[in-house]
Amino acid sequence: MTARRRPRWSELRPLLQPRTVPGTLTDRRLAAAASIADLRLLARRRAPRAVFDYTDGAAGDELSLSRSRDAYARVEFRPTVLRDVSAVDTATTVLGRPSALPLVLGPTGFTRMMHTEGEPAVARVAARAGIPYALSTMGTTSVERLADAVPGGRRWFQLYLWRDRGASRDFVARARDCGYETLVLTVDTPVAGPRLRDVRNGLTIPPTLALRTFAEGALHPAWWFDLLTTEPLEFASLNRFDGTVAELAARMFDPAATMADLSWLRSAWDGPLVVKGVQTVADARAVVGAGADAVVVSNHGGRQLDRAPTPLETLPSVVDAVGDRAEVYVDGGILSGGDVVAAVAAGARAALVGRAYLYGLMAGGERGVQRAADILREEVRVTMALLGVTRVADLGRDHVRLRGDSGSFRPWTSWSTPPPGTGTPIPSAARRR
Repeated sequence: MTARRRPRWSELRPLLQPRTVPGTLTDRRLAAAASIADLRLLARRRAPRAVFDYTDGAAGDELSLSRSRDAYARVEFRPTVLRDVSAVDTATTVLGRPSALPLVLGPTGFTRMMHTEGEPAVARVAARAGIPYALSTMGTTSVERLADAVPGGRRWFQLYLWRDRGASRDFVARARDCGYETLVLTVDTPVAGPRLRDVRNGLTIPPTLALRTFAEGALHPAWWFDLLTTEPLEFASLNRFDGTVAELAARMFDPAATMADLSWLRSAWDGPLVVKGVQTVADARAVVGAGADAVVVSNHGGRQLDRAPTPLETLPSVVDAVGDRAEVYVDGGILSGGDVVAAVAAGARAALVGRAYLYGLMAGGERGVQRAADILREEVRVTMALLGVTRVADLGRDHVRLRGDSGSFRPWTSWSTPPPGTGTPIPSAARRR
């Protein structure tokens, strides 16, 4: 029988020390967020449903989005042990320039709708983190204003081909004049995808003050206070628009765009050119042949064509096809530093994220974006250390494999036919630039 005794105060006192976290309530909430999933929960509580769903949702039945996330869930790492990982270097190069992580904060539309601090907050975090940030044509901060607000850092500009080609030429000139280093052409938006959450929520840009909106406002007063007491939403693409996202896309995007337009853009822009939205090997070869310096294997985060190819599964074959002539990036479904490491090991030079930092933005403005960046950076470092890898350049396909739906495990480098549910097989001669 266990003998009992009365504990001494000297023994209890160290255990009763209250844990104090400095800062505001928002700081304390963000400090308690241990993952991007935690930030997503905070964002869901803070933002009105229509705004959260715009960020969180995807097209149609959202199969493309769920498949993208499932692909990363099926990744199995293959660590090496007894390696000296006391110093892990997460740095790499992106388009020939240093980047502190193999990560880019990708372009997102209507960013000030998520939080009034908007794109400048994201760009400041990216500059501090030493990674690129891409401003969207559909952003809520102009090319010039972002350049003035964040003069340092690596600024990219993302372009849609408009029906009005003159407007596209104007954007290219403005980006060049303001010192943006890279142009990102998004090519997977000839028309807007069917985003059913937005339709069901009645989302308009900017949000309208309907009866349902007032009810939501009672549940999210801080968000509405910020919106109504700061300057009105403005767009990089136009001064004012009232309507749905689909109506705005129909007015602006050009369904008649062709490869000739990419060739024109290559002739008009003398800096690095990235083509985002590549989903097949044939298209990757075509855009690189037309002058792209890099491609992003992307299905637009599942927000355009539902049932589109899953980027992580498509990535290695694209790398094998064009990786000796262009850098290859990937996005879609990336919500952790482990996902970033998996993407790089599968062949990507870097990964782009959007939702991951937008959850942070909704949860706490610039401080929330910073928390998201800190989480991703630490997860990348720890994942590399646990893999026995100290340099990003040493990550390779021998470090990852996909688990098939049947439960079988086979290295990617040995596939001759794909395991069930894993899409296109990855050639054994695969390599990463």
